[in-house]
Amino acid sequence: MLDIKGSLPALVTPFKDGEVDYNALERLIEWHIAQGSDGLVAVGTTGESPTVSKSEHKDVIRRVVDQVAGRVPVIAGTGSNATAQSLDMLQHAEAVGADAALVVTPYYNKPNQAGLLSHYKVLHDSSNLPIILYNIPGRCVIDILPETMAEMARWPRIIGVKDATGSMERVSKQRALCGRDFLQLSAEDAAALGFNAHGGRGCISVTANVAPRLCAEFQAASLSEDLDRARDYQDRLLPLHSALFLEPPAACAKYALSRLGLCREDVRLPLTPVTQETRQALDKAMAHAGLI
Repeated sequence: MLDIKGSLPALVTPFKDGEVDYNALERLIEWHIAQGSDGLVAVGTTGESPTVSKSEHKDVIRRVVDQVAGRVPVIAGTGSNATAQSLDMLQHAEAVGADAALVVTPYYNKPNQAGLLSHYKVLHDSSNLPIILYNIPGRCVIDILPETMAEMARWPRIIGVKDATGSMERVSKQRALCGRDFLQLSAEDAAALGFNAHGGRGCISVTANVAPRLCAEFQAASLSEDLDRARDYQDRLLPLHSALFLEPPAACAKYALSRLGLCREDVRLPLTPVTQETRQALDKAMAHAGLI
């Protein structure tokens, strides 16, 4: 049975001279596994999915699956605001051996709840891959309401949600409506301690790009209800959680990874490298966490 929990880095997609840097991608994958990450998310929004080409998107998913070789679960980002495009990416992820798909709510075109149900039903019925919903109203301007999520939770391959609503109460409500086996993963590192206390089982994490061992150890402590230890990790990581969101997280994470010598800080427009002020804040937060 698929076991997804704990610290799941939302991998950056490294670039070099305008192209995907596959050598750096392999280096990052091996580092994350050695550092104890519980799984990897390939080409989510932190992986700059809006600016990679369709062929690059598919190739990165395939290469991550091949490199991981079953050592940890691989969750492929396959979301789009067009159902047909999302389905194409979902079926590719299934074909190359991903363990699950992360499917963000359609953005900009703002479907209603009936539209959301229809969108996800097509994806569910056209693939055998387990699907994790990604509910992020702040960016997509549409919210999967708990009652809608409960309906989808009855479908066998809708296994959980990455929740970016920022509401702790929502976690408990979804647990009540969707069942205790419905996988709830935090989308917000700073809120992960409270999220797990309400019934969450981990975090699809930006910070874990930069501090994978600390994030994995934090999640292990939190999920085993060793709260004193979990709070110690939270205190150590909180400045980094905050600094990584001073500017777009992909740009912040890549700068931090460049400080660790793991990849370049290159991003694609409309993202730009972070400002000097943010670099200083990230350096300070990394030093507080003991990373540099």
